[in-house]
Amino acid sequence: MIADVKKSAEQKMQKSVDTLKHDLAKVRTGRAHTGLLDHIQVEYYGTPMPLNQVANVTLADPRTIGVQPFEKKMIPVVEKAIRDSDLGLNPATSGDMIRVPMPALTEERRKELTKVVHKEAEAAKVAIRNVRRDANEHLKKLLKDKECSEDDERHAQQDVQKLTDRYIAEIDKVLHAKEADLMAI
Repeated sequence: MIADVKKSAEQKMQKSVDTLKHDLAKVRTGRAHTGLLDHIQVEYYGTPMPLNQVANVTLADPRTIGVQPFEKKMIPVVEKAIRDSDLGLNPATSGDMIRVPMPALTEERRKELTKVVHKEAEAAKVAIRNVRRDANEHLKKLLKDKECSEDDERHAQQDVQKLTDRYIAEIDKVLHAKEADLMAI
């Protein structure tokens, strides 16, 4: 029973870290990467579809993303979807290829993005602490229902705390890597 609680807590904490990594991938640095356009939806025959399902997304060079729609008539639709996204990108069409240049970031914008990254990391830490609280409450309930001894419960709480510390350290590591990426020119 205690092992289930610890395993569940660890899975939830890992999911929080994975979510943070996914969210930070959307925070734009000066370099181009194809994951930047993953969340863009394109209207395809009246149905919203992810961009990568209606076009081939590649890196043309370190500062340019190339988008090549599978159908020629989708070019203006894809271009409009990229332009209307919240990323502030300005795509340009050349033939059947859409080029999306990544504008250089100003120092002020870098600092704003650093604040956003810190906020995301803090939210992930709060999520991990909530998982710890839930796991500890579950352990106390097991003790109350006499399904485990006090010693087992106390050791399990210490293990949950160690898990919490490990995942918070991992969040800090991810945060510092993203900060360094943002501040690199």
